[in-house]
Amino acid sequence: MYFYTVNEAQNIPDLSPEVELLTKENQVLRTSLIAEQNIRSKLQEINTDLRFQLEQLRRAIFGSKSERFVPENPDQLRLDFDMGEQVVAVPEKEEIAYTRLKKQKKAPQPNVRMAIPAHLPRVSETIEPENIPAGSKKIGEEITEVMEITPAKIFVRQIIRPKYALPQQEGVIIGNLPSLPLPKSNAGASLIAYLLVNKYVNHLPFYRQVQMFKRDGIQLAESTINSWFANTADLLEILYDRIGYHIRHSDHLFVDESTIPVLNVDKPGSAVKGYHWIFKSLDPGLVYFYYNKGSRAKYVLNEALPGFQGAIQCDGYIAYDHLDNTKGVITIGCWAHARRKFEQALENDPNTARYALLEIQKLYAIERRATQENMNPEQIRELRIAESYPILKSFEDWLLLSTQTILPKSPIGKAVLYTLSLYRRLVRYTLDGRYRIDNNLAENAVRPLALGRKNYLFCGNHQAARRTAIIYSLFGSCQVNNVNPQEWLTDVLNRIQDQNIQKIDELLPHLWQKKSN
Repeated sequence: MYFYTVNEAQNIPDLSPEVELLTKENQVLRTSLIAEQNIRSKLQEINTDLRFQLEQLRRAIFGSKSERFVPENPDQLRLDFDMGEQVVAVPEKEEIAYTRLKKQKKAPQPNVRMAIPAHLPRVSETIEPENIPAGSKKIGEEITEVMEITPAKIFVRQIIRPKYALPQQEGVIIGNLPSLPLPKSNAGASLIAYLLVNKYVNHLPFYRQVQMFKRDGIQLAESTINSWFANTADLLEILYDRIGYHIRHSDHLFVDESTIPVLNVDKPGSAVKGYHWIFKSLDPGLVYFYYNKGSRAKYVLNEALPGFQGAIQCDGYIAYDHLDNTKGVITIGCWAHARRKFEQALENDPNTARYALLEIQKLYAIERRATQENMNPEQIRELRIAESYPILKSFEDWLLLSTQTILPKSPIGKAVLYTLSLYRRLVRYTLDGRYRIDNNLAENAVRPLALGRKNYLFCGNHQAARRTAIIYSLFGSCQVNNVNPQEWLTDVLNRIQDQNIQKIDELLPHLWQKKSN
Protein backbone atom coordinates (compact mmCIF):
# COMPACT_ATOMS: atom_id res chain seq x y z
CA MET A 1 0.00 0.00 0.00
CA TYR A 2 1.27 3.46 -0.89
CA PHE A 3 1.23 6.29 1.70
CA TYR A 4 1.60 9.96 0.88
CA THR A 5 4.20 11.93 2.72
CA VAL A 6 3.34 15.28 4.19
CA ASN A 7 4.98 17.16 1.33
CA GLU A 8 3.32 15.03 -1.30
CA ALA A 9 -0.10 15.50 0.31
CA GLN A 10 0.33 19.24 0.19
CA ASN A 11 0.88 18.99 -3.59
CA ILE A 12 -2.41 17.05 -4.32
CA PRO A 13 -4.84 19.35 -6.14
CA ASP A 14 -8.28 20.06 -4.62
CA LEU A 15 -10.86 18.11 -6.70
CA SER A 16 -13.92 18.93 -4.61
CA PRO A 17 -15.33 21.48 -7.14
CA GLU A 18 -15.08 18.91 -9.93
CA VAL A 19 -16.68 16.26 -7.72
CA GLU A 20 -19.48 18.62 -6.78
CA LEU A 21 -20.02 19.50 -10.45
CA LEU A 22 -20.07 15.85 -11.46
CA THR A 23 -22.48 15.08 -8.63
CA LYS A 24 -24.86 17.78 -9.87
CA GLU A 25 -24.57 16.53 -13.44
CA ASN A 26 -25.28 13.03 -12.21
CA GLN A 27 -28.42 14.24 -10.42
CA VAL A 28 -29.55 16.11 -13.54
CA LEU A 29 -28.98 13.01 -15.67
CA ARG A 30 -30.86 10.85 -13.19
CA THR A 31 -33.77 13.30 -13.18
CA SER A 32 -33.71 13.40 -16.98
CA LEU A 33 -33.61 9.59 -17.11
CA ILE A 34 -36.61 9.33 -14.79
CA ALA A 35 -38.48 11.89 -16.90
CA GLU A 36 -37.63 9.98 -20.08
CA GLN A 37 -38.79 6.74 -18.48
CA ASN A 38 -42.05 8.39 -17.48
CA ILE A 39 -42.50 9.71 -21.02
CA ARG A 40 -41.71 6.27 -22.42
CA SER A 41 -44.21 4.67 -20.07
CA LYS A 42 -46.90 7.16 -21.10
CA LEU A 43 -46.11 6.62 -24.77
CA GLN A 44 -46.40 2.87 -24.26
CA GLU A 45 -49.80 3.39 -22.63
CA ILE A 46 -50.88 5.61 -25.53
CA ASN A 47 -49.55 3.07 -28.02
CA THR A 48 -51.45 0.25 -26.29
CA ASP A 49 -54.62 2.32 -26.21
CA LEU A 50 -54.32 3.29 -29.90
CA ARG A 51 -53.67 -0.33 -30.88
CA PHE A 52 -56.76 -1.32 -28.90
CA GLN A 53 -58.85 1.34 -30.63
CA LEU A 54 -57.52 0.28 -34.02
CA GLU A 55 -58.39 -3.34 -33.32
CA GLN A 56 -61.90 -2.36 -32.23
CA LEU A 57 -62.30 -0.29 -35.39
CA ARG A 58 -61.13 -3.17 -37.58
CA ARG A 59 -63.51 -5.47 -35.78
CA ALA A 60 -66.40 -3.04 -36.21
CA ILE A 61 -65.76 -2.74 -39.96
CA PHE A 62 -64.57 -6.20 -40.95
CA GLY A 63 -65.00 -8.60 -38.05
CA SER A 64 -67.70 -10.27 -36.07
CA LYS A 65 -69.52 -8.08 -33.54
CA SER A 66 -70.66 -11.02 -31.45
CA GLU A 67 -69.73 -10.83 -27.77
CA ARG A 68 -70.26 -14.53 -27.18
CA PHE A 69 -67.43 -16.00 -25.15
CA VAL A 70 -66.69 -19.69 -25.61
CA PRO A 71 -64.02 -20.98 -23.20
CA GLU A 72 -61.30 -23.17 -24.65
CA ASN A 73 -61.54 -26.91 -24.15
CA PRO A 74 -58.19 -28.12 -22.75
CA ASP A 75 -58.80 -31.56 -24.29
CA GLN A 76 -59.07 -30.12 -27.80
CA LEU A 77 -55.98 -29.53 -29.94
CA ARG A 78 -55.46 -26.03 -31.31
CA LEU A 79 -54.61 -25.38 -34.92
CA ASP A 80 -51.30 -23.56 -35.13
CA PHE A 81 -51.56 -21.30 -38.18
CA ASP A 82 -48.20 -19.71 -37.36
CA MET A 83 -46.50 -23.05 -38.12
CA GLY A 84 -45.06 -23.12 -34.64
CA GLU A 85 -44.41 -26.28 -32.70
CA GLN A 86 -47.57 -27.80 -31.24
CA VAL A 87 -46.89 -29.39 -27.87
CA VAL A 88 -49.36 -31.97 -26.67
CA ALA A 89 -49.14 -33.54 -23.24
CA VAL A 90 -49.31 -37.32 -23.55
CA PRO A 91 -49.47 -39.65 -20.55
CA GLU A 92 -46.51 -42.00 -20.23
CA LYS A 93 -46.78 -45.60 -21.50
CA GLU A 94 -49.92 -44.80 -23.41
CA GLU A 95 -50.30 -46.18 -26.87
CA ILE A 96 -51.64 -43.69 -29.39
CA ALA A 97 -53.75 -45.15 -32.14
CA TYR A 98 -53.86 -43.21 -35.38
CA THR A 99 -56.59 -45.31 -36.96
CA ARG A 100 -59.17 -42.95 -38.38
CA LEU A 101 -62.71 -44.10 -37.73
CA LYS A 102 -65.27 -43.50 -40.42
CA LYS A 103 -68.20 -41.44 -39.34
CA GLN A 104 -71.50 -43.16 -39.67
CA LYS A 105 -73.65 -41.44 -42.23
CA LYS A 106 -76.96 -40.24 -40.94
CA ALA A 107 -80.01 -41.37 -42.78
CA PRO A 108 -81.21 -38.59 -45.08
CA GLN A 109 -84.14 -36.75 -43.66
CA PRO A 110 -87.11 -36.35 -45.98
CA ASN A 111 -87.88 -32.80 -47.02
CA VAL A 112 -91.01 -31.73 -45.20
CA ARG A 113 -92.90 -28.82 -46.67
CA MET A 114 -94.00 -26.26 -44.13
CA ALA A 115 -97.73 -26.11 -43.60
CA ILE A 116 -99.44 -23.04 -45.02
CA PRO A 117 -101.13 -21.06 -42.22
CA ALA A 118 -104.82 -21.84 -41.94
CA HIS A 119 -105.85 -18.20 -41.43
CA LEU A 120 -104.80 -17.16 -44.94
CA PRO A 121 -107.76 -16.75 -47.34
CA ARG A 122 -108.09 -19.40 -50.03
CA VAL A 123 -108.84 -18.57 -53.67
CA SER A 124 -109.96 -21.76 -55.37
CA GLU A 125 -109.09 -22.61 -58.94
CA THR A 126 -110.61 -25.77 -60.48
CA ILE A 127 -108.94 -27.44 -63.46
CA GLU A 128 -111.08 -30.09 -65.15
CA PRO A 129 -109.41 -32.75 -67.30
CA GLU A 130 -109.86 -32.40 -71.04
CA ASN A 131 -112.13 -34.69 -73.06
CA ILE A 132 -113.89 -36.44 -70.15
CA PRO A 133 -115.50 -39.62 -71.56
CA ALA A 134 -119.26 -39.88 -71.20
CA GLY A 135 -120.34 -41.79 -68.11
CA SER A 136 -117.26 -40.82 -66.04
CA LYS A 137 -117.98 -40.44 -62.32
CA LYS A 138 -116.15 -38.07 -59.97
CA ILE A 139 -114.54 -40.05 -57.16
CA GLY A 140 -112.61 -37.28 -55.40
CA GLU A 141 -110.14 -34.51 -56.00
CA GLU A 142 -106.56 -33.58 -55.28
CA ILE A 143 -105.83 -30.17 -53.80
CA THR A 144 -102.48 -28.46 -54.23
CA GLU A 145 -101.83 -25.28 -52.25
CA VAL A 146 -99.23 -22.67 -53.15
CA MET A 147 -98.81 -19.24 -51.62
CA GLU A 148 -99.21 -16.18 -53.84
CA ILE A 149 -99.10 -12.47 -53.10
CA THR A 150 -100.79 -9.40 -54.51
CA PRO A 151 -98.47 -6.37 -54.25
CA ALA A 152 -99.84 -3.42 -52.34
CA LYS A 153 -102.20 -1.37 -54.51
CA ILE A 154 -103.71 2.01 -53.85
CA PHE A 155 -107.43 2.25 -54.44
CA VAL A 156 -109.81 5.15 -54.14
CA ARG A 157 -112.44 4.96 -51.45
CA GLN A 158 -115.51 6.79 -52.73
CA ILE A 159 -117.82 7.88 -49.96
CA ILE A 160 -121.16 8.50 -51.64
CA ARG A 161 -123.82 10.26 -49.58
CA PRO A 162 -127.14 10.62 -51.34
CA LYS A 163 -129.07 13.80 -50.57
CA TYR A 164 -132.83 13.84 -50.12
CA ALA A 165 -135.18 16.78 -50.25
CA LEU A 166 -137.71 16.62 -47.47
CA PRO A 167 -141.38 17.01 -48.28
CA GLN A 168 -142.97 20.41 -48.07
CA GLN A 169 -139.59 22.05 -48.57
CA GLU A 170 -138.47 21.28 -45.02
CA GLY A 171 -134.84 21.00 -46.07
CA VAL A 172 -132.32 18.42 -47.23
CA ILE A 173 -130.96 15.40 -45.41
CA ILE A 174 -127.66 13.63 -46.11
CA GLY A 175 -125.65 10.89 -44.36
CA ASN A 176 -122.97 11.97 -41.90
CA LEU A 177 -119.45 11.90 -43.30
CA PRO A 178 -117.34 9.53 -41.17
CA SER A 179 -114.45 11.14 -39.34
CA LEU A 180 -111.26 11.12 -41.37
CA PRO A 181 -107.79 11.16 -39.81
CA LEU A 182 -106.71 14.24 -41.77
CA PRO A 183 -109.94 16.05 -42.77
CA LYS A 184 -108.28 18.42 -45.25
CA SER A 185 -106.29 15.66 -46.92
CA ASN A 186 -107.12 12.94 -49.45
CA ALA A 187 -105.03 10.37 -47.55
CA GLY A 188 -106.95 7.55 -45.89
CA ALA A 189 -106.02 5.83 -42.65
CA SER A 190 -104.66 2.67 -44.31
CA LEU A 191 -102.40 4.67 -46.68
CA ILE A 192 -100.98 6.78 -43.86
CA ALA A 193 -100.38 3.65 -41.78
CA TYR A 194 -98.71 1.94 -44.74
CA LEU A 195 -96.31 4.85 -45.28
CA LEU A 196 -95.37 5.18 -41.59
CA VAL A 197 -94.96 1.45 -40.99
CA ASN A 198 -92.73 1.18 -44.06
CA LYS A 199 -90.49 3.99 -42.80
CA TYR A 200 -90.34 3.33 -39.07
CA VAL A 201 -90.70 -0.47 -38.98
CA ASN A 202 -89.41 -1.57 -42.39
CA HIS A 203 -86.87 1.30 -42.61
CA LEU A 204 -87.88 2.56 -46.08
CA PRO A 205 -87.43 6.34 -46.30
CA PHE A 206 -90.26 8.33 -47.86
CA TYR A 207 -88.26 9.09 -51.01
CA ARG A 208 -87.87 5.36 -51.71
CA GLN A 209 -91.57 4.82 -51.23
CA VAL A 210 -92.27 7.65 -53.67
CA GLN A 211 -90.23 5.76 -56.25
CA MET A 212 -92.14 2.54 -55.52
CA PHE A 213 -95.47 4.27 -56.10
CA LYS A 214 -94.12 5.91 -59.23
CA ARG A 215 -93.43 2.50 -60.77
CA ASP A 216 -97.17 1.77 -60.39
CA GLY A 217 -98.09 5.03 -62.12
CA ILE A 218 -98.98 6.89 -58.89
CA GLN A 219 -97.44 10.31 -58.36
CA LEU A 220 -96.97 11.30 -54.72
CA ALA A 221 -94.88 14.30 -53.74
CA GLU A 222 -92.42 13.71 -50.93
CA SER A 223 -93.36 17.07 -49.42
CA THR A 224 -97.00 15.93 -49.30
CA ILE A 225 -96.06 12.72 -47.48
CA ASN A 226 -93.94 14.72 -45.00
CA SER A 227 -96.98 16.90 -44.33
CA TRP A 228 -99.13 13.80 -43.73
CA PHE A 229 -96.49 12.48 -41.33
CA ALA A 230 -96.34 15.74 -39.35
CA ASN A 231 -100.11 16.02 -39.02
CA THR A 232 -100.47 12.36 -38.09
CA ALA A 233 -97.77 12.58 -35.41
CA ASP A 234 -99.53 15.63 -33.95
CA LEU A 235 -102.83 13.74 -33.99
CA LEU A 236 -101.26 10.79 -32.13
CA GLU A 237 -99.48 12.97 -29.57
CA ILE A 238 -102.25 12.40 -27.04
CA LEU A 239 -101.51 8.65 -27.09
CA TYR A 240 -97.79 9.39 -26.80
CA ASP A 241 -98.46 11.51 -23.70
CA ARG A 242 -100.46 8.67 -22.17
CA ILE A 243 -97.53 6.29 -22.72
CA GLY A 244 -95.30 8.80 -20.95
CA TYR A 245 -97.77 8.91 -18.05
CA HIS A 246 -97.75 5.11 -17.65
CA ILE A 247 -93.96 5.01 -17.94
CA ARG A 248 -93.54 7.59 -15.16
CA HIS A 249 -95.89 5.63 -12.92
CA SER A 250 -94.14 2.31 -13.46
CA ASP A 251 -91.83 1.11 -10.68
CA HIS A 252 -89.26 -0.62 -12.89
CA LEU A 253 -87.75 0.87 -16.06
CA PHE A 254 -84.99 0.04 -18.51
CA VAL A 255 -83.27 3.19 -19.77
CA ASP A 256 -80.86 3.91 -22.60
CA GLU A 257 -80.03 6.74 -24.99
CA SER A 258 -79.04 6.81 -28.64
CA THR A 259 -77.98 9.38 -31.20
CA ILE A 260 -79.92 10.78 -34.14
CA PRO A 261 -78.44 13.37 -36.57
CA VAL A 262 -80.51 16.56 -36.86
CA LEU A 263 -79.92 19.23 -39.47
CA ASN A 264 -78.48 22.44 -38.05
CA VAL A 265 -80.67 25.38 -39.11
CA ASP A 266 -77.91 27.81 -38.14
CA LYS A 267 -75.37 26.12 -40.44
CA PRO A 268 -77.04 24.86 -43.62
CA GLY A 269 -75.59 21.60 -44.85
CA SER A 270 -74.37 20.50 -41.40
CA ALA A 271 -75.96 18.34 -38.73
CA VAL A 272 -75.80 18.18 -34.96
CA LYS A 273 -75.83 15.04 -32.85
CA GLY A 274 -79.17 14.72 -31.11
CA TYR A 275 -80.14 12.14 -28.50
CA HIS A 276 -83.27 10.09 -28.00
CA TRP A 277 -83.82 8.80 -24.47
CA ILE A 278 -85.51 5.39 -24.48
CA PHE A 279 -87.56 4.06 -21.56
CA LYS A 280 -89.06 0.58 -21.49
CA SER A 281 -91.39 -0.97 -18.93
CA LEU A 282 -92.53 -4.57 -18.59
CA ASP A 283 -95.74 -3.91 -16.65
CA PRO A 284 -97.39 -2.50 -18.66
CA GLY A 285 -95.39 -3.39 -21.77
CA LEU A 286 -94.60 0.03 -23.21
CA VAL A 287 -91.74 1.83 -24.96
CA TYR A 288 -91.24 5.58 -24.61
CA PHE A 289 -88.86 7.67 -26.72
CA TYR A 290 -88.17 11.12 -25.31
CA TYR A 291 -86.52 13.97 -27.24
CA ASN A 292 -85.72 17.48 -26.06
CA LYS A 293 -83.61 19.34 -28.63
CA GLY A 294 -81.23 16.42 -28.70
CA SER A 295 -79.69 17.01 -25.28
CA ARG A 296 -77.99 14.21 -23.35
CA ALA A 297 -77.74 16.21 -20.12
CA LYS A 298 -79.14 14.84 -16.91
CA TYR A 299 -81.83 17.54 -16.73
CA VAL A 300 -83.56 15.81 -19.69
CA LEU A 301 -83.76 12.61 -17.65
CA ASN A 302 -85.36 14.51 -14.77
CA GLU A 303 -87.71 16.22 -17.21
CA ALA A 304 -88.79 12.92 -18.77
CA LEU A 305 -89.36 11.21 -15.38
CA PRO A 306 -90.60 13.87 -12.95
CA GLY A 307 -91.40 12.33 -9.58
CA PHE A 308 -90.41 8.81 -10.63
CA GLN A 309 -90.13 6.28 -7.81
CA GLY A 310 -88.75 2.81 -8.43
CA ALA A 311 -85.88 0.94 -10.03
CA ILE A 312 -83.99 2.09 -13.13
CA GLN A 313 -81.70 -0.30 -15.02
CA CYS A 314 -79.05 1.61 -16.94
CA ASP A 315 -75.44 1.61 -18.09
CA GLY A 316 -72.55 3.58 -16.58
CA TYR A 317 -73.31 6.93 -18.24
CA ILE A 318 -72.58 9.77 -15.80
CA ALA A 319 -76.06 11.32 -16.16
CA TYR A 320 -77.49 8.46 -14.08
CA ASP A 321 -75.13 9.06 -11.15
CA HIS A 322 -77.36 11.61 -9.43
CA LEU A 323 -80.13 8.99 -9.22
CA ASP A 324 -78.06 7.17 -6.60
CA ASN A 325 -78.81 10.02 -4.22
CA THR A 326 -82.47 10.44 -5.22
CA LYS A 327 -84.89 9.30 -2.55
CA GLY A 328 -87.13 6.47 -3.68
CA VAL A 329 -84.98 5.60 -6.72
CA ILE A 330 -82.65 2.62 -7.03
CA THR A 331 -80.23 2.21 -9.93
CA ILE A 332 -79.38 -1.24 -11.24
CA GLY A 333 -76.32 -1.87 -13.40
CA CYS A 334 -75.92 -3.81 -16.61
CA TRP A 335 -73.71 -6.89 -16.67
CA ALA A 336 -73.77 -6.94 -20.47
CA HIS A 337 -71.78 -3.67 -20.49
CA ALA A 338 -69.27 -5.03 -17.98
CA ARG A 339 -68.92 -8.26 -19.94
CA ARG A 340 -68.34 -6.25 -23.12
CA LYS A 341 -65.37 -4.47 -21.54
CA PHE A 342 -63.68 -7.75 -20.63
CA GLU A 343 -64.47 -9.28 -24.01
CA GLN A 344 -62.73 -6.33 -25.70
CA ALA A 345 -59.70 -6.83 -23.42
CA LEU A 346 -59.17 -10.49 -24.33
CA GLU A 347 -56.19 -9.75 -26.58
CA ASN A 348 -54.65 -7.35 -24.08
CA ASP A 349 -54.65 -9.76 -21.10
CA PRO A 350 -56.18 -13.12 -22.06
CA ASN A 351 -55.84 -14.81 -18.67
CA THR A 352 -57.41 -12.01 -16.64
CA ALA A 353 -60.17 -11.31 -19.15
CA ARG A 354 -60.97 -15.01 -19.55
CA TYR A 355 -61.38 -15.49 -15.80
CA ALA A 356 -63.76 -12.53 -15.61
CA LEU A 357 -65.80 -13.76 -18.57
CA LEU A 358 -66.10 -17.23 -17.05
CA GLU A 359 -67.40 -15.79 -13.77
CA ILE A 360 -69.93 -13.60 -15.60
CA GLN A 361 -70.92 -16.63 -17.66
CA LYS A 362 -71.82 -18.44 -14.42
CA LEU A 363 -74.17 -15.60 -13.48
CA TYR A 364 -75.93 -15.77 -16.84
CA ALA A 365 -76.23 -19.56 -16.59
CA ILE A 366 -78.20 -19.10 -13.36
CA GLU A 367 -80.52 -16.63 -15.11
CA ARG A 368 -81.10 -19.05 -18.00
CA ARG A 369 -82.01 -21.80 -15.56
CA ALA A 370 -84.55 -19.54 -13.88
CA THR A 371 -86.12 -18.79 -17.25
CA GLN A 372 -86.15 -22.40 -18.42
CA GLU A 373 -87.82 -23.53 -15.20
CA ASN A 374 -90.42 -20.72 -15.39
CA MET A 375 -89.64 -19.49 -11.89
CA ASN A 376 -91.75 -16.73 -10.39
CA PRO A 377 -90.05 -13.53 -9.09
CA GLU A 378 -89.82 -14.81 -5.50
CA GLN A 379 -88.22 -18.08 -6.60
CA ILE A 380 -85.76 -16.17 -8.80
CA ARG A 381 -84.80 -13.95 -5.87
CA GLU A 382 -84.14 -16.98 -3.64
CA LEU A 383 -82.09 -18.65 -6.37
CA ARG A 384 -79.95 -15.54 -6.81
CA ILE A 385 -79.31 -15.19 -3.09
CA ALA A 386 -78.29 -18.83 -2.84
CA GLU A 387 -76.16 -19.13 -5.98
CA SER A 388 -75.47 -15.76 -7.61
CA TYR A 389 -74.56 -13.78 -4.52
CA PRO A 390 -71.53 -15.96 -3.54
CA ILE A 391 -70.17 -15.59 -7.08
CA LEU A 392 -70.67 -11.84 -6.93
CA LYS A 393 -68.88 -11.56 -3.58
CA SER A 394 -65.91 -13.64 -4.77
CA PHE A 395 -65.73 -11.67 -8.03
CA GLU A 396 -65.62 -8.37 -6.15
CA ASP A 397 -62.66 -9.60 -4.06
CA TRP A 398 -60.87 -10.64 -7.25
CA LEU A 399 -61.48 -7.22 -8.83
CA LEU A 400 -59.98 -5.46 -5.81
CA LEU A 401 -56.87 -7.66 -5.97
CA SER A 402 -56.56 -7.11 -9.70
CA THR A 403 -56.23 -3.34 -9.25
CA GLN A 404 -52.81 -3.92 -7.67
CA THR A 405 -51.34 -5.59 -10.75
CA ILE A 406 -52.98 -4.01 -13.80
CA LEU A 407 -52.21 -0.83 -15.71
CA PRO A 408 -55.20 1.47 -15.16
CA LYS A 409 -55.23 2.80 -18.72
CA SER A 410 -54.84 -0.57 -20.41
CA PRO A 411 -57.95 -2.29 -21.86
CA ILE A 412 -58.03 -4.81 -19.03
CA GLY A 413 -57.44 -2.03 -16.51
CA LYS A 414 -60.36 -0.06 -17.89
CA ALA A 415 -62.56 -3.16 -17.73
CA VAL A 416 -61.67 -3.87 -14.11
CA LEU A 417 -62.05 -0.27 -12.95
CA TYR A 418 -65.31 0.20 -14.87
CA THR A 419 -66.83 -2.90 -13.29
CA LEU A 420 -65.54 -2.04 -9.83
CA SER A 421 -66.83 1.55 -10.00
CA LEU A 422 -70.36 0.31 -10.76
CA TYR A 423 -70.33 -2.80 -8.59
CA ARG A 424 -72.93 -1.51 -6.14
CA ARG A 425 -75.37 -1.18 -9.04
CA LEU A 426 -74.33 -4.46 -10.64
CA VAL A 427 -75.24 -6.59 -7.61
CA ARG A 428 -78.64 -4.98 -7.00
CA TYR A 429 -80.45 -7.15 -9.53
CA THR A 430 -80.42 -9.86 -6.85
CA LEU A 431 -82.76 -7.80 -4.64
CA ASP A 432 -85.93 -8.51 -6.65
CA GLY A 433 -86.84 -11.35 -8.99
CA ARG A 434 -88.40 -8.88 -11.44
CA TYR A 435 -85.09 -7.14 -12.03
CA ARG A 436 -82.89 -8.30 -14.90
CA ILE A 437 -79.19 -9.04 -14.97
CA ASP A 438 -78.64 -6.55 -17.81
CA ASN A 439 -80.18 -3.66 -19.69
CA ASN A 440 -80.58 -5.50 -22.99
CA LEU A 441 -84.33 -4.87 -23.15
CA ALA A 442 -83.65 -1.15 -23.52
CA GLU A 443 -80.88 -1.76 -26.05
CA ASN A 444 -83.26 -3.94 -28.08
CA ALA A 445 -85.80 -1.11 -28.12
CA VAL A 446 -83.14 1.16 -29.63
CA ARG A 447 -82.53 -1.08 -32.66
CA PRO A 448 -85.34 0.28 -34.86
CA LEU A 449 -83.88 3.77 -34.40
CA ALA A 450 -80.37 2.55 -35.24
CA LEU A 451 -81.58 0.79 -38.39
CA GLY A 452 -83.80 3.70 -39.39
CA ARG A 453 -81.14 6.39 -39.21
CA LYS A 454 -78.90 4.34 -41.51
CA ASN A 455 -81.59 4.69 -44.16
CA TYR A 456 -83.18 8.11 -43.75
CA LEU A 457 -79.87 9.48 -42.37
CA PHE A 458 -81.18 12.50 -40.42
CA CYS A 459 -84.16 14.53 -39.20
CA GLY A 460 -84.84 17.90 -40.75
CA ASN A 461 -85.17 19.76 -37.43
CA HIS A 462 -85.80 19.25 -33.73
CA GLN A 463 -89.57 19.20 -34.23
CA ALA A 464 -89.27 16.39 -36.77
CA ALA A 465 -87.02 14.47 -34.34
CA ARG A 466 -89.66 14.80 -31.63
CA ARG A 467 -92.36 13.55 -34.00
CA THR A 468 -90.08 10.63 -34.77
CA ALA A 469 -90.01 9.89 -31.03
CA ILE A 470 -93.82 9.78 -31.03
CA ILE A 471 -93.98 7.22 -33.85
CA TYR A 472 -91.15 5.07 -32.46
CA SER A 473 -92.88 5.00 -29.06
CA LEU A 474 -96.16 3.79 -30.53
CA PHE A 475 -94.66 1.21 -32.88
CA GLY A 476 -92.22 0.03 -30.21
CA SER A 477 -95.14 -0.55 -27.85
CA CYS A 478 -96.88 -2.51 -30.61
CA GLN A 479 -93.83 -4.75 -30.94
CA VAL A 480 -93.67 -5.42 -27.19
CA ASN A 481 -97.33 -6.48 -27.19
CA ASN A 482 -97.16 -8.49 -30.46
CA VAL A 483 -99.61 -6.13 -32.15
CA ASN A 484 -99.59 -5.71 -35.94
CA PRO A 485 -98.62 -2.02 -36.37
CA GLN A 486 -100.39 -1.71 -39.74
CA GLU A 487 -103.69 -2.98 -38.36
CA TRP A 488 -103.33 -1.01 -35.13
CA LEU A 489 -102.55 2.34 -36.74
CA THR A 490 -105.23 1.98 -39.43
CA ASP A 491 -107.86 1.24 -36.79
CA VAL A 492 -106.67 3.97 -34.43
CA LEU A 493 -106.62 6.65 -37.15
CA ASN A 494 -110.19 5.75 -38.06
CA ARG A 495 -111.35 5.99 -34.43
CA ILE A 496 -109.25 8.61 -32.66
CA GLN A 497 -111.26 11.64 -33.84
CA ASP A 498 -114.41 10.24 -32.20
CA GLN A 499 -112.81 8.56 -29.19
CA ASN A 500 -114.03 9.65 -25.76
CA ILE A 501 -111.12 11.41 -24.05
CA GLN A 502 -111.89 9.51 -20.84
CA LYS A 503 -111.35 6.23 -22.73
CA ILE A 504 -108.33 7.26 -24.79
CA ASP A 505 -106.19 4.57 -23.13
CA GLU A 506 -108.24 1.93 -24.94
CA LEU A 507 -106.33 2.86 -28.10
CA LEU A 508 -102.89 2.21 -26.57
CA PRO A 509 -101.22 -0.94 -27.97
CA HIS A 510 -101.30 -2.91 -24.72
CA LEU A 511 -105.06 -2.31 -24.26
CA TRP A 512 -106.17 -2.13 -27.90
CA GLN A 513 -108.96 -4.32 -29.20
CA LYS A 514 -109.64 -4.18 -32.90
CA LYS A 515 -113.07 -2.72 -33.59
CA SER A 516 -115.33 -5.30 -35.18
CA ASN A 517 -117.10 -4.20 -38.36
